[in-house]
Amino acid sequence: MNTHKNNADLYRPSMSKANIDLIAPINVIDEKGREKETFIPAERPLTIYVNKFELVTLMTLGAKPEALVLGYLRNQRIVSKINQVKSIQVDWDTNAAAVVVDNFNSKSILEKVEKKTVTTGCGQGTIFGDIQEDFDSLKLSEFAKLNQSTLISIIDVIRKHESVYKKAGSVHGCALFEKDKMILFVEDVGRHNAVDSIAGMMWLERLRGENLVFYTTGRLTSEMVIKGAQMGIPFLLSRSGVTQMGVQMARKVNLALFGRCSGKHFLLFSGFKRFLLEPPQ
Repeated sequence: MNTHKNNADLYRPSMSKANIDLIAPINVIDEKGREKETFIPAERPLTIYVNKFELVTLMTLGAKPEALVLGYLRNQRIVSKINQVKSIQVDWDTNAAAVVVDNFNSKSILEKVEKKTVTTGCGQGTIFGDIQEDFDSLKLSEFAKLNQSTLISIIDVIRKHESVYKKAGSVHGCALFEKDKMILFVEDVGRHNAVDSIAGMMWLERLRGENLVFYTTGRLTSEMVIKGAQMGIPFLLSRSGVTQMGVQMARKVNLALFGRCSGKHFLLFSGFKRFLLEPPQ
């Protein structure tokens, strides 16, 4: 997919390819009393079972369910290597994902769950407490830079991209860029699900984040910063805003945080030396 792929290890778990409708038609009445058909996102539950242990239920659009499950396991530090995951089978008839993992300790996971933090993520994001404790040890590339023209081009690519949001609204989108080329795009009802799906796809494709740019339509909270840093990505962009804790954590690891990205406008909150300002054209 790009030059950041590591071809030394091409292991992939056995995975289903579950498909489901992402939008649903619905009849509504507008402000003038007229009946019309429109579309809404088809939100649904997905319960993850790891070695038959019920781990969590995620509310999701279901666009990339296997990648979502893999990314969730990765970002919550439930598995540390993709080779531990033997299979992921999603069944929409039961709204369940059955995962088989080597060396899975349900007791230690229960301990993690007991000290989880419920975050501000749409649809109830979670970050286990020990992940926040390990955050300061994360290291991002010291050399990664982003110039202004590339940033503006990324914003324009997102604006033109066809999406569920344009047809049905009420979803968040996340995208991964190499320079101004979009290489991954996922939408979900919660931005944390979309970023977990990106993380899962990065793991499957062996993509390293050191020179990549991550874009989200949602807020850049502490959870988003933690997940971005865990993926090794030094640039996070959002068309929305940021939170104080998100900025504080981004500054700890020198992660460039861009908010209010629209057209040629943006605000840079951290990682100032990573950004190369250019004179007006």
